[in-house]
Amino acid sequence: MTVHQSFQAPSPAPASWMAPQVAAALHDPRPLAFFPAGAEVYAQGETAGDLYQVEFGAVRVYRLLADGRRQISAFHLAGEVFGFEAGDTHHFFAETITACGIRVLRPSTGLGLADVLLPVALQVLVRAQEHLLVLGRQAAVERLAAFLVDMAERQGGHLQVELPMSRTDIGDYLGLTIETVSRVLTRLKQKGVIRLPNLRSVDILKPQALRALAC
Repeated sequence: MTVHQSFQAPSPAPASWMAPQVAAALHDPRPLAFFPAGAEVYAQGETAGDLYQVEFGAVRVYRLLADGRRQISAFHLAGEVFGFEAGDTHHFFAETITACGIRVLRPSTGLGLADVLLPVALQVLVRAQEHLLVLGRQAAVERLAAFLVDMAERQGGHLQVELPMSRTDIGDYLGLTIETVSRVLTRLKQKGVIRLPNLRSVDILKPQALRALAC
């Protein structure tokens, strides 16, 4: 079945959100780098400074907790930039989910570094705030609905949503077990809110109902 509807988002963020002047102030002295699935882009504790833009594929950013559990703080899709740090070292690991093409971006000297990095920093802050809001929801169905709405908007508002990440990744991002993620997806499917054509995609059949659950 083909889904032709789309979310009526107030202002869905495009895949490449950088303003032209910001993009112009960042140059990529190295060619496009190719990473296989599961490859480390950078590790916690490594020196920070460069930014990274996903040309294709998907990346997860995470930290290992003291008890050995993994907490994913962000997913980055094609066109999105990651790697911004407030200090001189990375506080998280960045790892490819799928095979990726990643462009290294380095701020050009003498172009007003603060002005260049401010939009990047603000975007990182917005994403972090949105993630905290998702984790603050009590019900698992609310967290997963909010996640699906966000993924749909980041992919242009289409109701055919690609999920490059695994159920385990989603659980580690939402603070849920893989069993809970699978159970909630099945419940949404049974209610006719979504359809699951395969493990890595979701068709949103009732966007308004999904939005209502995410609130």
